[in-house]
Amino acid sequence: MKKVFKIPVILGISLVLIGSYSSNAAQQAPSTEFASAFTESKQSSEPLSADELKELISRADNGSAREQYDLADIYVKGHGVPQSDEEAATWLRKSAEQGYVEAQRSLGAMYAAGRGVPQDHAEAVNWLRKAADQGSATAQSNLGAMYARGFGVPQDITEAVNWYRKAAEQGDALGQMNLGGMYINGIGVRQNLTEGANWYRKAADQGLEMAQYSLGTMYANGVGVRRNLTEAANWYRKAAEQGFTIAQHSLGMMYVNGQGVRRNDAEAVNWLRKAADQGFAAAQSDLGVMYANGRGVPQDYAEAINWYRKAADQGYAAGQSNLGGMYVTGRGVPQDLDEAINWWRKAAEQGFPEAIKNIDMLGKGK
Repeated sequence: MKKVFKIPVILGISLVLIGSYSSNAAQQAPSTEFASAFTESKQSSEPLSADELKELISRADNGSAREQYDLADIYVKGHGVPQSDEEAATWLRKSAEQGYVEAQRSLGAMYAAGRGVPQDHAEAVNWLRKAADQGSATAQSNLGAMYARGFGVPQDITEAVNWYRKAAEQGDALGQMNLGGMYINGIGVRQNLTEGANWYRKAADQGLEMAQYSLGTMYANGVGVRRNLTEAANWYRKAAEQGFTIAQHSLGMMYVNGQGVRRNDAEAVNWLRKAADQGFAAAQSDLGVMYANGRGVPQDYAEAINWYRKAADQGYAAGQSNLGGMYVTGRGVPQDLDEAINWWRKAAEQGFPEAIKNIDMLGKGK
């Protein structure tokens, strides 16, 4: 009997597709990432004139902690001077040793990231704690992250929650996001999805893209909030417009499936391409599906292969499986069953169902 390979369809759409989409982001669990990204100097500064720079250096040399911090900021950004993290760290230390809180926070971030100084988590904790004890919300959030990860200190989830809460209650968006993640995952506190969503919303309302994406995912899944796909798409869009890759992919898939928005293949391709161009493997694979099926773009098997391969080369199972499908059918490439099996095996080793089925039908499971 002739064996027929399964060509998947999108749930709820009676359109046969060449290749399978990755799991819709609306079906994925909310983000469990709770460790903060370390922030360095955020002071907004325009390049100084030569006279202004000379005056700033003079004041910094004379021991002004504020000017030492400002000079470090200039070296970080390379405004009027050659960019130098090392020089920035030198001036931050001078300022931090005088107790200037922003310098202490920033120097801690430099040690945590290994920028301008050798990476040293214990030294990072030292400076972050000094700033946190002076009430710096950013330092408090970052210190919480160090405790959560066990970087520079023994891992202590309770202490992490303590510092996240201090930051969150001061209105720090990252602290709010981190605290929300602890409630959602029941880490260091009793699990409370509603409380988690509340903290995510506070951070999202301040424009933190990860919080916007995560809140959108909660709405998509009805976790901590009533399920609302329109609201999910709204929050995905806010994050996507800031260039947040996962949100761009998720919003693209909402347009593919007509979830929370009117189905629009051209708009789907627009958002999938933005994420794919940033190297997001799921978006690359899904953009390949759009090209393979002529959805939102003219059908182009060669372009489909191009995107499948980009995803497959990153080890993405759906991309590997879809690439195998093109080789078995000879669409966009010379038909090559061995090459198809090669890619299906890679996907099957990751547990991808369609690849496993196709290999089993060929009797090539071993």
